[in-house]
Amino acid sequence: MEFDRRDIRGMDCQSRPGALESPWRETSDVLARPSVKGSHLSATSARITAIDTSDIRFPTSRELDGSDAMNPDPDYSAAYVVLRTDADDGHEGHGFVFTIGRGNDVQVAAIEALRPHLVGRPVDELCADPGSVARDLTGDSQLRWLGPEKGVMHMAIGAVVNAVWDLAAKRRGLPLWRLLAEGDPEWLVSQVDFRYIEDALTPERALELLRAGREGAAARTAALLEHGYPGYTTSPGWLGYSDEKLTRLAEQAVADGFTQIKLKVGADFGDDVRRMRAARAAVGPDVRIAIDANQRWGVAEAVSWVTALAEFDPYWIEEPTSPDDVLGHAAIRKAVAPVRVATGEHVQNRIVFKQLLQAGAIDVLQIDAARVGGVNENLAILLLAAAFDVPVCPHAGGVGLCELVQHLSMFDFVALAGTTEDRAIEYVDHLHEHFTTPVVMRRGHYTAPVAPGFSAQMRPESIDAYRYPDGTFWVADRARQEGGTA
Repeated sequence: MEFDRRDIRGMDCQSRPGALESPWRETSDVLARPSVKGSHLSATSARITAIDTSDIRFPTSRELDGSDAMNPDPDYSAAYVVLRTDADDGHEGHGFVFTIGRGNDVQVAAIEALRPHLVGRPVDELCADPGSVARDLTGDSQLRWLGPEKGVMHMAIGAVVNAVWDLAAKRRGLPLWRLLAEGDPEWLVSQVDFRYIEDALTPERALELLRAGREGAAARTAALLEHGYPGYTTSPGWLGYSDEKLTRLAEQAVADGFTQIKLKVGADFGDDVRRMRAARAAVGPDVRIAIDANQRWGVAEAVSWVTALAEFDPYWIEEPTSPDDVLGHAAIRKAVAPVRVATGEHVQNRIVFKQLLQAGAIDVLQIDAARVGGVNENLAILLLAAAFDVPVCPHAGGVGLCELVQHLSMFDFVALAGTTEDRAIEYVDHLHEHFTTPVVMRRGHYTAPVAPGFSAQMRPESIDAYRYPDGTFWVADRARQEGGTA
């Protein structure tokens, strides 16, 4: 099949004969897909009828879960969105933006501003070409002024785009990682916006990478289903935890099969030395310890601090400085080698990731499922990482992020990078019970999801309890505080 660059930008993908009718390849190199009633993409009159939003907040700051040098009191939160349809299959699309408390209501308002772009759209067309809604939302000329393609508005777009993919995967009867891994390379390329990144990654090169990724996909799918995808855990390393808790959780992580843990650093050097010494004693010399400063330092301070902690053999330093400082990351990387430099959870779009790669500023690229413009932009970032041969280790510290990013890494393994060497997905052990299909860890590995969708759907009872400010938990919590019993 000849590749037409005109298919990539601008573009009604329905002009490509056969592309949307069958975007998933029918070849023998993938395992058999389940047959699910209602998962077909034949033409119907079903449309998006409503977009429901919720402000969901969990009081994680009370136990210092998630605490770090820059964010000492996070309340893990989700600006949550549900796409509802009048299709007879009953499927809905679920997505969210992760925040850490105050401002979650602002994020919800940004999602609601996108409602006019979604309500009334044909479900089949939307699910066959999620890129169409991604292009429309990022291209709204007035909302674009609030970015462009960054910040609260862009994160809202990501939540909606992810909800579309969740709906598409459910209707197809596949977990998202398989929906992507079994997609035709030409169709996957059509989902990527190459504007601003063609100097580093052309559509032709992306197609080459995806076609090469098809080789051996069946064996990798089987291996993934049998063994899972490696994870590393941040659960021992929150800055507010006592040394005793850090040691206990680090020892437990090794017993659970993890070969890497992560510690938060950057608030007090003496504390960091003490905690690193305790962590290294707990896990031994062969387990990797990554460290994460959460943007606390300037360039010179980062170099000095990391150099001083080098005696404890840190594997990488994460977010050593501002996520926007590409050249700063490059300078730090050169100065602290062989300690690796990792960043990405606050990198706002594919363009900044492109520059980090072009500048040789990072050793590890950390995608985030809820920071950029959804699955489509993360496809672009994964392709950039593959083109520069830089390993991807997603950020997943937050409510629901483990559930989402596992799909992106598993697609990358099966159909793009083809390896898990020096790659792992972050894992934290908080709040998974609030999702209908939570992550399952075995021997330090993520098990591959088998349920259709993007694993984004929260339990109705959790939404009812933690919806802010009128959920049952928050109402009871205010009553306790007003009664003086909190």
